[in-house]
Amino acid sequence: TAERLIQAPIKSANDKLTAPLLDTPKSVTVIPAEIISQTGAVSLTDALRTVPGITIGAGEGGNPVGDNLFIRGYNAQTDTYIDGIRDTGSQSREIFALEQIEVVKGPNSAYGGRSSAGGGVNLISKTPKADNFTNATVGLGSAKYRRATADVNRVISDDVAVRLNVMAHDAHVAGRDFINGDRWGIAPSITFGLKSATQATLSYYHMQSSELPDTGLPFNNPFSSGANVSKNGNGTPVNVPRDTFYGLVNRDFRDTQSDIGTIDVRHDFGNKLVLRNVTRYGKTSNDYVWTQPDDSKGNTMLYGTVWRRANTRVTDTDALANATSLGGEFMTGTVKNTYTVGLEISREETDRSSYIFKPGTNNLLTGTTACPTSGAATGYNCAPLINPNANDPWVYTRSVSPARSNIVTNTRSVYAFDTLEFTPQWLLNVGIRWDDYKSSLNTPQYTLDGKTTAATSANVHATFASYQAGLVYKPSTNSSVYVSYGTSSTPPGNDGGDGIDGLTVAIQNLKPQESKSFELGTKWEVLPGGRLSLSGAYFQSDMSNARVTAPDGSTQNVGDKQVKGIELGVSGNITKEWSVFGGYTHLNAIVENNGYLNTGTTAAPVYVPSPYNGNQFPTTPKNSASLWTSYLVTPAITVGGGVNYVDKVYANVANNKYAPAYTRFDAMASYVVSRNVTLQLNIQNLTNKLYFDK
Repeated sequence: TAERLIQAPIKSANDKLTAPLLDTPKSVTVIPAEIISQTGAVSLTDALRTVPGITIGAGEGGNPVGDNLFIRGYNAQTDTYIDGIRDTGSQSREIFALEQIEVVKGPNSAYGGRSSAGGGVNLISKTPKADNFTNATVGLGSAKYRRATADVNRVISDDVAVRLNVMAHDAHVAGRDFINGDRWGIAPSITFGLKSATQATLSYYHMQSSELPDTGLPFNNPFSSGANVSKNGNGTPVNVPRDTFYGLVNRDFRDTQSDIGTIDVRHDFGNKLVLRNVTRYGKTSNDYVWTQPDDSKGNTMLYGTVWRRANTRVTDTDALANATSLGGEFMTGTVKNTYTVGLEISREETDRSSYIFKPGTNNLLTGTTACPTSGAATGYNCAPLINPNANDPWVYTRSVSPARSNIVTNTRSVYAFDTLEFTPQWLLNVGIRWDDYKSSLNTPQYTLDGKTTAATSANVHATFASYQAGLVYKPSTNSSVYVSYGTSSTPPGNDGGDGIDGLTVAIQNLKPQESKSFELGTKWEVLPGGRLSLSGAYFQSDMSNARVTAPDGSTQNVGDKQVKGIELGVSGNITKEWSVFGGYTHLNAIVENNGYLNTGTTAAPVYVPSPYNGNQFPTTPKNSASLWTSYLVTPAITVGGGVNYVDKVYANVANNKYAPAYTRFDAMASYVVSRNVTLQLNIQNLTNKLYFDK
């Protein structure tokens, strides 16, 4: 029975949240291991499906293929943390070595430094425990799904324990004939001083993958002006069979690797005073050729063809970080203080390039991206909209481009958080963080096709302070009502050279984008033992100096964005047999001032106020909801099911391209065969709904 119940944590694993979750004046969703297991999640994006208000972006528009998260409407691509330390480098993260996942909504800079205004995701690693256990899973499924994991913990002595997690995964995608991928991972860890005042945990994480990436579908792309307006589509993805694949088996691939080593040392001085130091080195690589069926050239509507645009990346990211924190409690008169102070230092370096092909990736007949025809004469760079052939004999020479960029980012940060308990009914949570942020971009001179391009460089140095404050009133011991305020800062080059917000000469002198957020919420732990957690919040976030095109055509901090929303959450057990986990988010995300738009030509620009002012944020559904529930029918049988709803999601700020709303249903049943063996069946997407999740 205990294995099927949701055990909600009392406190966050992040020591910067100095109060119990019930008394933390922020929206925090904890995805426990049981929910990950019951839903059959096999990746971070799978697990985050259970949290409304988070959407995923595809690898286009400068974004790398990987976990491109948007939280409450804001890009949070760089706001993923492992045990409180920023996890840099674009990748698709696994969950085999995770204990739980924590999603903190709202401005994240006070906790993580340069960050999104929408929130962050903290991954909590599995570490050695003080008892022996062995857990293993073997999974088989449709679309050649095969997966195996093992989690082994052994106590070596009174003070030493080791833990090993391993994973192997191989699968295709149902209904997408060519899409496939395999990956494997290993995560050993050892803890010394398990029962001592001084404890040291050494851990290593390795994961690598190889796949044929999914290229998706093009849009019925609207023309905004000119003679072809009458040929406009409706702005949704094209209506073709689900197995349609525009990529090229002979060209496309994606290989990733992640290696992370961590030394985590803690010393307990007694009286709840704990000193912690974490040192981590990580290296990630993300190499791919990913065909984008490009709809922006007009081919889809004019000729019924697509240009097989080759989005490519060759990226290596190295990151070294050290974090020291001191946390404890003390009394100031009658006021109890629960605090954490800390210092963080990090260095990130990204080497980025792309692939080039001979004789090229344009239409060989036209020398351009126009595709009036398709097939061999175009070099197979143009494909028919209907029934493209992924096995076209595309044979070109591929090499790494000499155009290489090196980006180095150094940060130094100090922070302090304190929860002041004036009385059992009144608490004040405050936090401040100061960051010194430096990033430099260097692209050496290179020669390509006989043309020499001069070296370029850009540098940014920004210092900024971020704040977090929340007043909490407790009507009872099992409830809280709070009002909070926080800020977030996003300097130029926030992505560390591996994403859409890359550092350039044009933006190097700009100030960090500053966001301010207000939240009013309440949390309740109800039913005997507080086994069911309920939460609700109203929030508003304003970015008053967003980077947009100014009247003179330059990029300046003159834009405005605003998000207003409501969030509801539920987690826990209604009865000893019945558990629930889910929530609802409403986001009214408006681009208030999108700057100016060039209605003239490049040679003779004419800038007018953006016609998109007042439009909805891209990648931001107005309404999204998720609910997972399971019921213990007998001590041996559990049944469960889930529903996910996502509203219409726009793909651009013009709001004329979008993915339709959808509702997806899932189901699960498990049977305890014996003390050591349980069988579980998951059926995903029960109604066979065709939907777009990126």
